[in-house]
Amino acid sequence: MKKGILFIALFLFINNASEAQTPEDSLAIKQTAMNYIFGFYEGNAERMEKALHPELAKRNLRIDPQTGRQRFDQMSALTLINITKAGGGKLVQPDQRIFEFEILDITGNNASIKTVAKGFFDYIHMAKWNGEWKIVNVLWDFIKN
Repeated sequence: MKKGILFIALFLFINNASEAQTPEDSLAIKQTAMNYIFGFYEGNAERMEKALHPELAKRNLRIDPQTGRQRFDQMSALTLINITKAGGGKLVQPDQRIFEFEILDITGNNASIKTVAKGFFDYIHMAKWNGEWKIVNVLWDFIKN
């Protein structure tokens, strides 16, 4: 019985250790978030695309003005890249461009991040996909004053 418990504890320790994150992962996660935010600010579609997984789902919960009911608006990676390319983020003056970043959790090949930029915040899920951290899901909203 004691050997069984020791074996299970050792297995769990080894399994957890194999998924431990490195400082390089934390830096790569931050760089991905910076590519996302600053790519938008700069109108740099290539930088934005580098941050995103092709199957990105970016959602915002809002009230539909016609029905008065809540609904999700959704953007794909391609839509976000095109908005970036059109220069939507360039409307924010350089001295007003803020970037706050916090890693909420990293487990294995998954990470949860919060970013704050001028006028909005994001809760971001990233995955380490083919060796690179990519944004897979974003739930965002406007900062209400």
